[in-house]
Amino acid sequence: MGFSTSRCDEFVEVLASKAPVPGGGGASALVGAVGTALGNMVGSLTVGKKKYADVEEEMYALKEKATALQKDFLRLIERDAEVFEPLAKAYGMPRETEEEKAEKARVMAIVLKDACSVPMEIMEKCCEALDLIVEFAAKGSALAISDAGVGAAFCKAALEGASLNVFINTKSMADKEYAAELNAKADAMLEKYTKIADDIFASVTARLR
Repeated sequence: MGFSTSRCDEFVEVLASKAPVPGGGGASALVGAVGTALGNMVGSLTVGKKKYADVEEEMYALKEKATALQKDFLRLIERDAEVFEPLAKAYGMPRETEEEKAEKARVMAIVLKDACSVPMEIMEKCCEALDLIVEFAAKGSALAISDAGVGAAFCKAALEGASLNVFINTKSMADKEYAAELNAKADAMLEKYTKIADDIFASVTARLR
């Protein structure tokens, strides 16, 4: 089953079940896709309007980037499910003998890195999406500004959600130096982009009230 192509009700039903995937990572990627699409929607409602003719070319460029990001997020829903399966199997490997312990440690080191790579990429895409939404909110149609605010809120939620999937895996890593490096990258994105998302949301709220 392709989670990114399933119906909304099917995705939510599987998400609520005890099935191992999709989980928080896949859900974060989906929310990121929706948030990005909302920004893209602002662009769609801006182009072709005489009032916004001076930013039309820029809107088309922003929309192109947003469309590419939407596809990236949907791909990452599937990729997150793919990397979780070997991780789940690795946790169940025997460790009775020294040889088994060594083999489990070797496999865990590989699968934990893979499992971290996807939420890290989701976080990076959320940051890219928020950079676009800043522009959509500032220059797009005033009639659709609420959608930019919702998009920013969604991308912030996806960013924070994906970070938890990074941290749960780095915590289990034997290579503490590598884990600290990933944590630092995630922390830097959180520090910068949650503020950007909050600023977009606050700006939109101020314009609406």
